[in-house]
Amino acid sequence: MYYAISKEIRNRCTTNSHNPSILHQTKKTVHVFVTCKPGTENAFQAASLSNARASSQEPGIARFDVIQQLDDPCKFVLVEVYKNDDAPAAHKETQHYLDWRETVADMMAEPRSAIKYNNIFPGKGQGWDYGVDADLE
Repeated sequence: MYYAISKEIRNRCTTNSHNPSILHQTKKTVHVFVTCKPGTENAFQAASLSNARASSQEPGIARFDVIQQLDDPCKFVLVEVYKNDDAPAAHKETQHYLDWRETVADMMAEPRSAIKYNNIFPGKGQGWDYGVDADLE
């Protein structure tokens, strides 16, 4: 019963116009999981940082984080926070993404995987957006 009610409320809040402020604030978040081949960690990191720097300048991206696992440096997570539903597709058409994809293709120990989320909190841009004058290094 609780699950059904929660699911109904969640669907009402995120899929229709009963509460436009929630719709406006929701961001799409993608976690991309990558395992690179041993010995390619530094090259993968360099290529991913180049892509992240360019991606963070895209108008539809609020954040683009590159995270490396502490106990296995071959494992990375790319955390991509998009401002709207169209931004992920637009990102995949950029030259920096295409260059990254080609550059790291042979570094992959296994195919990358991704999980998509609706971000709940922070709900406003100030909580995620880098801002024009952000120092990202």
